Amino acid sequence: MAPTALSSVTTFRFLALLLLLLRPISAGHDYHDALRKSILFFEGQRSGKLPSDQRLRWRRDSGMHDGNTAGVDLTGGYYDAGDNIKFGFPMAFTTTMLAWSVIDFGRVMGPELGNALKSVRWGTDYLLKATSKIGSGVVFVQVGDPLSDHNCWERPEDMDTLRTVFKIDGSHPGSDVAGETAAALAAASIVFRSRDPAYSKLLLNRAVTVFDFADRHRGAYSNSLRRAVCPFYCDVNGYQDELLWAAAWLHKASRRRLYREYIIRNEVVLRAGDTINEFGWDNKHAGINVLISK
Repeated sequence: MAPTALSSVTTFRFLALLLLLLRPISAGHDYHDALRKSILFFEGQRSGKLPSDQRLRWRRDSGMHDGNTAGVDLTGGYYDAGDNIKFGFPMAFTTTMLAWSVIDFGRVMGPELGNALKSVRWGTDYLLKATSKIGSGVVFVQVGDPLSDHNCWERPEDMDTLRTVFKIDGSHPGSDVAGETAAALAAASIVFRSRDPAYSKLLLNRAVTVFDFADRHRGAYSNSLRRAVCPFYCDVNGYQDELLWAAAWLHKASRRRLYREYIIRNEVVLRAGDTINEFGWDNKHAGINVLISK
């Protein structure tokens, strides 16, 4: 069994950030402090060269050669859980949810808004690296061999396990992970639209390109990568929801009608109404309906 995933708690933690400025409603539970520490948690999961304002001082630089074997810089991003794998699929979903929390609740985050923005950007900076070869039809979706990593529990600063790089391309599609990556980049472009217009434009343009790739080369990444991602983050629910999810975020970010028309045209084929009672890294149907309704 994979360690408790950082993505599995994202929905519950960050859509609830509206509570950040509220007083505790129970004498025994300080929800304000809990939500503040939820953002702090992500600083503990950081990979790469840590910034000078890193609050968790017991962490150090790690994974500084990630991507070398593939000739690409894949430093940065977030480790998945208690392991040292960088799984692109749940990391992209985590970034989408962090961005959504800022979009909807940023105005009430108070002093934690700055930390939330840093957590979003830490994710998108990595996703930009992971999609840097999209012009050649390649997206890097994972760093680290899960079998060797999960057999050795060690600090990321000390890891000596394989840092294998896994990718998807036209012959080995991954519409799910590529679609979620496009969604994350599009959502984050809204977050930074007024705060950093140039960065926002970069995110949106990359989201458009990655979505086109995901839609053009359809298929589930777990069918392409198999043991590299299964049984840890197999795409059980199918890639269709990620395509609709990405289109919904691109419509929200760009206001281009073509994405709305894409959803309408594909809602039956891509099963827009399926399993809307669930929402998580592998099932976006409920989120799609909420996002479109707005």
